[in-house]
Amino acid sequence: MSMNVGSPGGEGRDPEVLVEMNTTPLIDVMLVLLIMLIITIPIQTHAVKLDLPTGNPPPPPTPPVVVTIDVDFDGTILWNGTPVAGEDDLQARLRGAAALPDQPEVHLRPNKLATYAAVAHVMADSQRLGIQKLGLVGNEQFVGQ
Repeated sequence: MSMNVGSPGGEGRDPEVLVEMNTTPLIDVMLVLLIMLIITIPIQTHAVKLDLPTGNPPPPPTPPVVVTIDVDFDGTILWNGTPVAGEDDLQARLRGAAALPDQPEVHLRPNKLATYAAVAHVMADSQRLGIQKLGLVGNEQFVGQ
């Protein structure tokens, strides 16, 4: 077993300078700072204060009344499946529905082969007589034409 104590090139030469930085003290300081940071941060409580209402909840709303108006391919009009006798009968039914304190929802369901004039006539009568909740139902039959 031998040990080399002197410089490799001879007795008179200076030892080589280390070019690498010693990072051990930097790592030690960073670890101490990290531990201090963890200790000094207060523990966060994730509690949300809510003022909840007390008492009885209001009753659930009543479902709306729905009136379905079908316009057939030949222009006949059906009110909830019952044929309408004529223009005067349709207008009387629309006036009656508009006069209710809680107006029903009117679903207009035209046939695929119904004329535009017949459907537009029912829509215009509904608007003119004061129906506020009018919707077209069954539009998926017209996709792809």
